[in-house]
Amino acid sequence: MERVLIKKIAECEGKNALIKGRVFNIRNLGNIVFLVVSDYTGTIQVVADKSIEVKTGDSVEIIGFVKKDERAKGGFEIKAEKLEIVSKAIEDLPIDLSKDDLNLNLVTLLDYRPLSLRHPRVQAIFRLYDLLLKSYETVMRECDFTEIKTPKLLGSATEGGANFFKVKYFEKEATLAQSPQFYKQIMVGVFERVFEVGSVFRAEPHFTTRHVNEYIGLDAEMGFIKDFYDVSKTLNIVLKKMFSIIEKEGKEYLDLYGVKNMEVPEEIPCIKLSEIKKIIKDEYGYEVPSGTDIDPKGEELAGQYARDKFNSDFIFITHYPWSDRPFYTMPSLEDEKETYGFDLLYKGLEIATGGQRIHKYEDLIKNMKKKKIKPEGMEFYLDVFKYGIPPHGGWGMGSERIIKQMLGLDSIKEAILFPRDVKRLIP
Repeated sequence: MERVLIKKIAECEGKNALIKGRVFNIRNLGNIVFLVVSDYTGTIQVVADKSIEVKTGDSVEIIGFVKKDERAKGGFEIKAEKLEIVSKAIEDLPIDLSKDDLNLNLVTLLDYRPLSLRHPRVQAIFRLYDLLLKSYETVMRECDFTEIKTPKLLGSATEGGANFFKVKYFEKEATLAQSPQFYKQIMVGVFERVFEVGSVFRAEPHFTTRHVNEYIGLDAEMGFIKDFYDVSKTLNIVLKKMFSIIEKEGKEYLDLYGVKNMEVPEEIPCIKLSEIKKIIKDEYGYEVPSGTDIDPKGEELAGQYARDKFNSDFIFITHYPWSDRPFYTMPSLEDEKETYGFDLLYKGLEIATGGQRIHKYEDLIKNMKKKKIKPEGMEFYLDVFKYGIPPHGGWGMGSERIIKQMLGLDSIKEAILFPRDVKRLIP
């Protein structure tokens, strides 16, 4: 008998069917046992004789009669005629997966990650994450971007500074990529529009709900732009299309988290950093600490302002300080202390950083000298600008932060299968 997926069980009403899956829950009621069995497409209730010896976690194959039952989840149940355990759980599960909500603290959730991922509510996070990656790749291709894959073992740090991991590379020392920045700029000279979905490594000793040391970046770079607004407008279009796909195809998973409104504005509001800091002080009585561009509390209040003023979950903050942006960011022509760099906030959290890049060789070298950055190890990147790179810009977006904000998760680590932070290298 051929296996029937649980999502297609209605096609077998009134007939015997073979399902394969994992026992998710067991209820003993007198002479019968109710099993909740799940496969990768859904769950179904199975009625079996109490004499069977099965436990939660067992992988089973069941042949039984399919009948309609409005009381059962999914509207159908199976009366088991034959049940075979193909892989037995040798110990009781250390966490209760039968509850609608696991209700575990973050440490326990991650310590038992291989098991907690089996819970439907946790699985929903990564079903949506799968849709996020799918939608990004789909939309970027629709916008004529070419997908690239760049190296993650580098001879020098992309962003400079000290927040990079060093690794032994044969007889040399390498660093793990902080971003694909150099390579995607190089590829603007090849394909003009490129994007990448890839790992990013940051050696920053953070202990927050918004930082990890390895994440998946959604990067893009585009050539022949007029200004950085071309970049932000393109990102706006991409996100609007992405969220439409996720809302349509992921409704059942969004419903588990009570997510209703996925609307991305036709035109995301855009405001200068200096202006939003003044608004935050005047409207909400909070002053962003000096010595920072904008702190987490400031981002949160900027997000609140976007909702209050524009009824938007998104807001672009532009013209970040020259002192806080990488050497390749285009300085502002209007104010040398500012740049044509922006951040995109989603529900009060930065999810993307982008802007216009310096495209003239002389200007790039001049900016590096002002920032006291040595060119050693970056010659392959810098030399490209001698041979003509068009005006260009792009963004780097944190995929897991989008999911965190979308679902209202307490920590970004909940949106990562196996997160890496200062203390966690396993599982």
